[in-house]
Amino acid sequence: MTRNERGSAIVEMTWLGILLLIPLAYVMLSVFEVQRAAYGASAAGRAAGRAYVQSPDVASAQQRGSAAAALVLEDHGIEAGARAVSVDCTGGPCLSPGSSVTVTVDVWADLPFVPDFLGGARPAVRVSSTHTEPYGRFREDRS
Repeated sequence: MTRNERGSAIVEMTWLGILLLIPLAYVMLSVFEVQRAAYGASAAGRAAGRAYVQSPDVASAQQRGSAAAALVLEDHGIEAGARAVSVDCTGGPCLSPGSSVTVTVDVWADLPFVPDFLGGARPAVRVSSTHTEPYGRFREDRS
């Protein structure tokens, strides 16, 4: 006895497509979220380092560097609670000839579509970026 299986390939392909495309779409959205955080962290570190080095004194350098990093991270859609910026000076006091400023930016990218009712903190990927900006050997001492 032969069975009529006409039309079952369309149903199978539809279900197979749904079962494969939904996880693929989730993975791609997660990758895009982490990439956005990585671009934001990299750009924020660079902007903070440049603002720090171009400041007239160390006190205003801290404010300008923090403001530049915050502005760039906000432009990339990264919330204030999901980021940390730290500044370290090497090669002598900050803004002295031959020194350099290292800015480290840590960003936590939340994974999309994870419900809050599961309890605990939302799963996130930590992205870190470090940028070193030299002050220059033949510049004025502003420390």
